[in-house]
Amino acid sequence: MIRIIVIDDEALVRSGFELILHKDPDIEVVATADDVSALTEIDRHRPDVVLLDIRMPQIDGLTILREIRRREQPPIVAILTTFDSDEYVMQALQLGAAGFLLKDTDPRQLATLVKTLAAGGVVLSPRVARSVITGFAASGADARAVDAVAQLTERERQVLVLAARGRSNPEIAESVHISVGTVKDDISAILAKLEVGSRVEAALIAQRAGIIDAS
Repeated sequence: MIRIIVIDDEALVRSGFELILHKDPDIEVVATADDVSALTEIDRHRPDVVLLDIRMPQIDGLTILREIRRREQPPIVAILTTFDSDEYVMQALQLGAAGFLLKDTDPRQLATLVKTLAAGGVVLSPRVARSVITGFAASGADARAVDAVAQLTERERQVLVLAARGRSNPEIAESVHISVGTVKDDISAILAKLEVGSRVEAALIAQRAGIIDAS
């Protein structure tokens, strides 16, 4: 069972997502919260996945995401919004968001996307993906990509390639013949060595360094 918390300042949005996700037998919405009560509910319920609105009136989503990532065992966070500004996309990913969904996502796809997140996958809407690629290219990361990848061990390189291809943690574990826990440890080491906050940024570095097609 995947435990979810939906955080949005609009009660109607929270109720809508709860209703949609409730239909899937593998997903439990353990709580919904506004910006003020978000961190309290997360600490109380310790969810697996948080769907987090980025633009809220009292405490913005980036501030909440930053606080979530400071927890010892933080949940997976996907940003949920109607706003696809390049600035907000890159900031959220740098803070460790695992995905960035626009609120016009097809409701029929929502449960599948949540399961992808829970399995360690990356979820981006097509519009957000374009913003990420543009923002990454503009950041000057291309020049650092090859040197950064050279710091990785052979197994970390394998894990990075598989993650960049969209494989989930269990799929990576099976392919490399290691445990899911070891995959998570390797992903953490990869992010630290590449000096990025998200799997998306790591995947982009792998692409820029040319190791995906070559592997």
